[in-house]
Amino acid sequence: MTLRSRFFALTYDRQMAKVEKAGLRAHRQLLLAEAIGRVLEIGAGTGGNLPFYGAAVESITLTEPEFPMLRRLERKAREQAPTATVLRAPAEDLPFEDDSFDTVVSTLVLCGTDDQPRSLRELRRVLRPGGRLLFIEHVRSDDPKLARKQDRMNGINRFMVGCECNRPTLDTIQAEGFEVTQIEHTTVKKIPKWVSPFIVGSATANGGVGSHPVPLAGRERP
Repeated sequence: MTLRSRFFALTYDRQMAKVEKAGLRAHRQLLLAEAIGRVLEIGAGTGGNLPFYGAAVESITLTEPEFPMLRRLERKAREQAPTATVLRAPAEDLPFEDDSFDTVVSTLVLCGTDDQPRSLRELRRVLRPGGRLLFIEHVRSDDPKLARKQDRMNGINRFMVGCECNRPTLDTIQAEGFEVTQIEHTTVKKIPKWVSPFIVGSATANGGVGSHPVPLAGRERP
């Protein structure tokens, strides 16, 4: 446990409060309404997604690799999802059998995993065939000028908050055996411009319905 990880866990909710109000919370609510069945959420942090899981969810398993975050997650789960299972585990090495879940959720996680391709292979492994990955991630910009700024700022961003702001995450999701079926490219306010490009969407394991991603239905842009 490092001093930085303890401080980050302690201040995370306060740091994110304005971002949540500026649109991130709305994205979470709309996306997680699609979660069904046995749900795994990786990198669950302080439990920001817990209020948004609906009646179609049969069970929730939450993983978090950082111990300071895990302690806060356990407290939040006891309050808001007392039947949830909470485990300490990295996305790259999940302690579950193949085909264990119907839905996997990743929100602001794939930017910070040590090995993003391996993490996605693990998510695909634990999803049943046709199971869905629901994701909200910030990504490398399609704007070359902003992408260059992301490259310049990436080292600072990694040091300050432990994530890579310039990862081509959507490409990696597709390269690791997921078919992206819904996608929205958007931006989130109240954060530095170089981390504001976001993707919100879903993908199916082992292929899925349709060959082209479509916009998320009914979504209002914050």
